Amino acid sequence: MSDNFPSDREFLQGDSEMTLRTRQADWAATPLGDPATWPQSLKTVVRLMLSSRYAMWMGWGDDLRFFYNDAYRPTLGLKHDWALGAPAARVWAEIWPEVRPLIDEVLSTGRATWNEGLLLFLERSGVPEETYHTFSYSPLFDDHGRAEGLFCVVTEETQRVIAERRIASLGQVASTLAATQREQELIEALGRSLGANDKDLPFTLTYFFDDDAPNGRLVSATGFADGAVPAALRSPTLDAPWPWPLGDMLKTGAAVHVDTLDGRVPGEWPRGHWPAAPRAAVLLPIRVQGQERVAGCLVAGLNPYRPFDADYASFLDLLASQLGGALSNARAYEEAQRRAEALAQIDRAKTTFFSNVSHEFRTPLTLMLGPLEDLLGDASLVPAWQDRLLLIQRNGVRLQKLVNSLLDFSRIEAGRVQASYVPADLALLTAELASNFRSATEKAGLALDVDCVPIASGVYVDVDMWEKIVLNLLSNAFKFTFEGRIAVRLHEDDGQAVLEVEDTGTGIPPHELPRMFERFHRVEGSRGRSFEGSGIGLALVQELVRLHGGEISVASELDRGTTFTVRIPLGRQHLPAQQVVERAPSAPPGKDAAYVS
Repeated sequence: MSDNFPSDREFLQGDSEMTLRTRQADWAATPLGDPATWPQSLKTVVRLMLSSRYAMWMGWGDDLRFFYNDAYRPTLGLKHDWALGAPAARVWAEIWPEVRPLIDEVLSTGRATWNEGLLLFLERSGVPEETYHTFSYSPLFDDHGRAEGLFCVVTEETQRVIAERRIASLGQVASTLAATQREQELIEALGRSLGANDKDLPFTLTYFFDDDAPNGRLVSATGFADGAVPAALRSPTLDAPWPWPLGDMLKTGAAVHVDTLDGRVPGEWPRGHWPAAPRAAVLLPIRVQGQERVAGCLVAGLNPYRPFDADYASFLDLLASQLGGALSNARAYEEAQRRAEALAQIDRAKTTFFSNVSHEFRTPLTLMLGPLEDLLGDASLVPAWQDRLLLIQRNGVRLQKLVNSLLDFSRIEAGRVQASYVPADLALLTAELASNFRSATEKAGLALDVDCVPIASGVYVDVDMWEKIVLNLLSNAFKFTFEGRIAVRLHEDDGQAVLEVEDTGTGIPPHELPRMFERFHRVEGSRGRSFEGSGIGLALVQELVRLHGGEISVASELDRGTTFTVRIPLGRQHLPAQQVVERAPSAPPGKDAAYVS
């Protein structure tokens, strides 16, 4: 029919494709008859629909002859060639059982319906396709007020629904795998995370390529009933194309699309969420960071109701990347654990060595110092020999202290130290320990300030350990202080007993501060009164403080001095109950007294 249409088709004016096709259609060959005979209500709604840019279709008459506009064309797909004027039941034959009850309700009651995100398997490309639509069916009335047709306004939401589902799936996989640390934990998590999305992943098979399994080791499978994976899939061969062309994937390092699954294994493939089994699958490489060879392969069965388009491929690529990242992290963690265990073994061997050596040193030292004290007590000893013997004794005692420190530390490392915590007058105890350094500091020309405020709340300490803490810190301060003063302070602060040992010594370089409590670490190039030391004094102090539930810190300024601060909680709640001994502490001074010297 010519575009010079008669006046009875003026309502079909316009230049859109569907307006043109509607205008040129042979309506006389349909039950609707020539447009000249159409009721005005039909003409009005057809013109409204054709001029709209929103996807719409309508049906009119007993068999709901099909009208639609340009915006609705993508929904029809291949059916666009013949759908105009055809009965609606023929146009949407594949979904008619689902939508017919809705249409009947609209036509019989005259009330509109509303459906949001409804799943419909449309055959617009020749095969059933998973699609989602939000639409409303409304009645169309003729000039006499009778319901003669149906009007549908529709929004296709397939891309949105599927995109949200895939994003949620990726998020779930990421969160599940992030909670794993070891490779075996990762393998166990694969089934839970990949199996959750059986719409896009009706089945999956995950293979790892190891040195002891070069052909691939099946580590996870989803979708298979009771884990019943066929033997051919459990032990594939790289050089054979069946069941999977793994060799091709390894050579190219790229994904491989398997167009048909028929005949690859006996029986039917898992269906996942769908009534039909997948017809195709994709093999995706799993890569580990820093490793050139492909570490594994993810085989994903494809949704039989969705095309394998760029979005689907991107989803699977991201999935394989997540698996590769998780595998990289797991193997890195296990390697770090192996290195840590190796270092721990070396550390234990070193501690055992020092413990054994210390024991071996201690016996002959004791046997040497005993007779030496007897000789020094001999009144007939020549003065010249007495000076020499005193020198020997001082160095022997110094060596004995080092040996005892090593033994103490090795006992702590081995967990053989059994502390005995008692209520103590910590101010009195600390002041008495500090006074032991009075003579040495005076001889060295240093001032020793002791300011220990009695603590009203109960303080529980192992007295021997506290002695080692105070004396080690004071010895350290004395060793590196050549002029000025050493201050010892004790007070209560925020539920803690706080001990501070401050000096005006050589100080500590800033880069050394983080390592001050490391075992066997010594500050290189530091100037001190003596050079002996095992490098464990401060490490020992830290361990003794920790046994009291406390902490130690250090602040220092080079050439200005250093302050060590020890904090231990008051009370006994933080201590092992079986190691607390209740006994009355020595009588404390008056409420406002303080030990100051």
